[in-house]
Amino acid sequence: LADAHEAVPTGARAFKERRDARRLADARAAAGAQLAAFHAAAPDWPGEIHDAGALPGLKRLAVAHDVIAIGRDSTLGVEGTEEGLAPAIERIAHDTPRPLVVVPPPAEGGADGPFIVAYDGSVPCQRSLQMFVLLGLATLRPVRVVSVADTEAEARALAGGAASYLALHGIAAEIDGLAGRRPADAVLAHADRIKAGLLMIGAFETPRIRTLLFGSGTLRILRGSRCPVFVHH
Repeated sequence: LADAHEAVPTGARAFKERRDARRLADARAAAGAQLAAFHAAAPDWPGEIHDAGALPGLKRLAVAHDVIAIGRDSTLGVEGTEEGLAPAIERIAHDTPRPLVVVPPPAEGGADGPFIVAYDGSVPCQRSLQMFVLLGLATLRPVRVVSVADTEAEARALAGGAASYLALHGIAAEIDGLAGRRPADAVLAHADRIKAGLLMIGAFETPRIRTLLFGSGTLRILRGSRCPVFVHH
């Protein structure tokens, strides 16, 4: 909220200090309202407010926590959004070792339906599935494994790998095989159709440039999902 490197004209420092203090107070009040709403929805879960200092502070806090939940349009005060998805989200995914739950605006929902595992068999998707299971999230709702291929039979065979992994952990998942050439659109439409409560996907990594990049399908789902999206890399 306060930029230590902001150029300040001569004589304006006192104004900047008052402005920054007002912005910080407004941010704390907004955070307090959000925390109160969180406690009302989940009274058994602890919560507290940190003056984290945007991205650097969030990285420090991530060390002691399992998951980072962030609003899809949350800029953390550092930038705008691109097609409704804050660029900060990809930076957090790159710079922290924790999985993300990217939450759409409240008006778009979050239904009470099953959790979807969108499975394509890739290594990033397998990593995401493992973390999803080890964190216990797959036990909170019924789980449906969704895969997309040229034919429904091929898609069901692909999804079977994820269902077998879930079964190893005592989780019985249903399989939905979808035929199509646009996996992201097919998964989003299916999630809407069954009113999914959460969608698990994998990230896409490009080792050649040693950075995490969300592939076009990942970005399509993050931007278009009406339910929270769990993603790990």
